[in-house]
Amino acid sequence: MSIKNHPDPATLLSFAAGTLPEALAAAVAAHAALCAECRGEIADMELIGASLMLRTEPVERPTRSVVRAPAPGLPSPKLPATTRDFHDDRLPSPIARVYGLTFDTIPWKRLGPGVWHHRLPLTDGVEGDLRLLKIAAGRRMPEHGHGGSELTLVLDGAYSDETGTFRFGDIQDVDEDIEHTPMADPDVGCVCLIASDRPARFKGLVARLVQPWTGL
Repeated sequence: MSIKNHPDPATLLSFAAGTLPEALAAAVAAHAALCAECRGEIADMELIGASLMLRTEPVERPTRSVVRAPAPGLPSPKLPATTRDFHDDRLPSPIARVYGLTFDTIPWKRLGPGVWHHRLPLTDGVEGDLRLLKIAAGRRMPEHGHGGSELTLVLDGAYSDETGTFRFGDIQDVDEDIEHTPMADPDVGCVCLIASDRPARFKGLVARLVQPWTGL
């Protein structure tokens, strides 16, 4: 199945320039590991940036592009030429290698009825949130907006909201102008990687009350 939803070009450009916040950069790296189209765009952007900095003629385009690690001091995984080496585990290699996980060894914790999560640590002192989220079939998340940018990468199953349907490899790139109510696929549910630079703005009272404990 082809990937239909990609990060906004401005998001890819910030990633290539190394200015994207840490959590968001991790999500873009994971998506790029699944998406040949975005790998190519990132490589082109990095090449143009390097050429401008060096004030030289563009050099031959590299076949691989470095993916920045979610935390300094951790190994910096490279974008693979194909998705074969991580597709079997459904967990993109930048996340799997940095955090030492496979899809089947994620230590899920219950977040609410039909919802489980696993927070992925960021560098000490860095703002933002990065976590894996598993939602049971047909479960609807509370309606919410965003205090900043949020990237949601589908790793298994699918989900839908007011803007469309997102399946394996798709990434939804939203900002503070978007309010939505995501619902997991009614047959298979959904597993996602979610990254944000600011907490969400929940509409419902219960969701707002528990937000300090969930960190969403």
